[in-house]
Amino acid sequence: MSASNANGSAARLALITGGLGGLGTEICRQLAQAGCRVIAADLPASDARLAGFREACATFGDAIGYAALDVSDHEACATLVGRLEREHGGVDILVNAAGITRDASLRKMTPAQWHELMRVNLDGVFNTSQAVVEGMTRRGFGRIVNISSVNGQTGQFGQTNYSAAKAGVHGFTMALARETARKGVTVNTVSPGYCDTPMVAAVPAEIRAQIVAGIPVGRLGQPADIARAVRFLAADDAGYLTGVNLPVNGGYFMSF
Repeated sequence: MSASNANGSAARLALITGGLGGLGTEICRQLAQAGCRVIAADLPASDARLAGFREACATFGDAIGYAALDVSDHEACATLVGRLEREHGGVDILVNAAGITRDASLRKMTPAQWHELMRVNLDGVFNTSQAVVEGMTRRGFGRIVNISSVNGQTGQFGQTNYSAAKAGVHGFTMALARETARKGVTVNTVSPGYCDTPMVAAVPAEIRAQIVAGIPVGRLGQPADIARAVRFLAADDAGYLTGVNLPVNGGYFMSF
């Protein structure tokens, strides 16, 4: 049964992949704050990790739920979306935030490092988007927001796999945006720069300092900086924005 938001209208249902991560959790919080019913989809989590997520989202009560999902499994994505269709009437917003790294220079990269990353970072976007797009177009409303990366725009040493996948995410976004634009469904990309997340925290301190020195605003991004951009693109009144790549990188890379 669908929940209602503060003004009494049916709450939009938002599915966030990678929803237990630092960025994913903040996206869940921002969309719940906007009045959405949110499902965080992520790999089966330890009790400790799930408890930490629930504590971070406790303010929103049962407006934020969790579902175990491997985005690289096409059938599992279809099954989850089918269940959400039956229980809630349809997924209105999809945010593809699931992602991994498997860094190595190309000459040292193994086929496994390439394919594992592609299955999550690129195939996962295909799997979830294909699962939701028919229902969205049938109902005449949908918002798909794909999380890419500044490194998909600039390239990065040791990340031929990651950079290729993240560039591919925006190519996917533009093509699907054209397919769905007349159906009330927008498809957009957010490309974060370097953010204060566990992934960046794992970078050696001296390299992290070099990164920050190259960011014009003088700091790493916060998950909230990215989540606010997602919330903006996911809003009901953002219907004239589609096929857009919105960089959120503190000026680290500028283009038009």
